[in-house]
Amino acid sequence: QVQLVESGGGLAQAGGSLRLSCAASGRTFSTMGWFRQTAGKEREFVSSISRSGGTTYYADSVKGRFTLSRDNAKNTVYLQMNSLKPEDTAVYYCAAKTVVTAPFNYWGQGTQVIVSS
Repeated sequence: QVQLVESGGGLAQAGGSLRLSCAASGRTFSTMGWFRQTAGKEREFVSSISRSGGTTYYADSVKGRFTLSRDNAKNTVYLQMNSLKPEDTAVYYCAAKTVVTAPFNYWGQGTQVIVSS
């Protein structure tokens, strides 16, 4: 059974930091990443990382503040979020795919991040 299990969400103050983790089980993936969603809005891309970890992409809104890394031995990715802003408040979803050129086809259950001003 394939699972993506997120952890690390919670409450932080503006300017603070949080680290999200996503542990995958059941298979290995090519690209993994994070999306986020707030009420009434579409899910938006945050960041992604290649299987080797050598290629990462970031949304402009988080570039320079968030860092995505992965540990293939643990089949886990980590999203380090620094200099948090209230607008980072959202449910964060881990995503993964098996084919680099295909859409993300595996999703976690989501973890809430709340940033207070």
